[in-house]
Amino acid sequence: MTKTIENLENNGKITRRAGLFALMASAIAIASFTAPQPSQAADKAIKVGIISGEDEDVWKVVTAEAAKNGLKIQTVVFNDYTQPNEALERGDLDANAFQHKPYLDNQIKTQGYHIVPVGYTGVWPIGLYSKKFSKIADLPQGAVVGVPNDPSNEGRALRVLEDQGVIKLKPGTGILATIADIADNPKKVKIKELDAGIVGRSVEDLDAAVVNTDWALKSGLTPENRIAQEKIADNPYRNFIAVKAGQEKEPWVKTLVSSYQNDKVKAEFDKVYKGTGISAY
Repeated sequence: MTKTIENLENNGKITRRAGLFALMASAIAIASFTAPQPSQAADKAIKVGIISGEDEDVWKVVTAEAAKNGLKIQTVVFNDYTQPNEALERGDLDANAFQHKPYLDNQIKTQGYHIVPVGYTGVWPIGLYSKKFSKIADLPQGAVVGVPNDPSNEGRALRVLEDQGVIKLKPGTGILATIADIADNPKKVKIKELDAGIVGRSVEDLDAAVVNTDWALKSGLTPENRIAQEKIADNPYRNFIAVKAGQEKEPWVKTLVSSYQNDKVKAEFDKVYKGTGISAY
């Protein structure tokens, strides 16, 4: 009888122990099935289009800053100004960072893009460069001057020439001025329209050229070659990060902007551009 009771008690203990183990195993299985992994819950991956060159170094720092806040950035590098907006509009990119407002406004007008700025990056004052003359006054009659041929940058270049007294534009001419808007040209300067990526490399064959600062650096031009520069005060040509319309309030956009607008990125920006570009936020 005693053995029977002991056996029953032992069997009860075994049964209870087995049940407890079963419950624990079920709980673990449910937890492992339903609990999200940290990276899945917090991390976000995006693609950002940028222009090749110095900006790649800047965006390495931006990428590192973003990673600290769960935002993984893959930069997609382009070699011209037209592709990043096309890619963003198609959805191949989540954002891009290469343009100013006059350029985007013209792209929206001509291409129908749905793109909006979300945070400023820097401004690169456009300059007039020459390897033949050291000052504006030395430009001869009939001098050949190169300018970028895209609407926003051509208008910008013509403004530089107007500010320096080389030409005069028609009254009321907007920021998208073209050579057709030149009202006075006392030195009979010949304006040669070239692709923005080519005009800087063509300085040797021209008397002077108005070149975007980033392309001037890529073309090997130096501040010593710059004989004039646009005004910095109230400059409408600040570059920015842009996204598709409707995405601007997404949480990752705020993280992206703050990952650029900070002291670590500014230090790299200043190091890379050596004063030719200025932080604009």
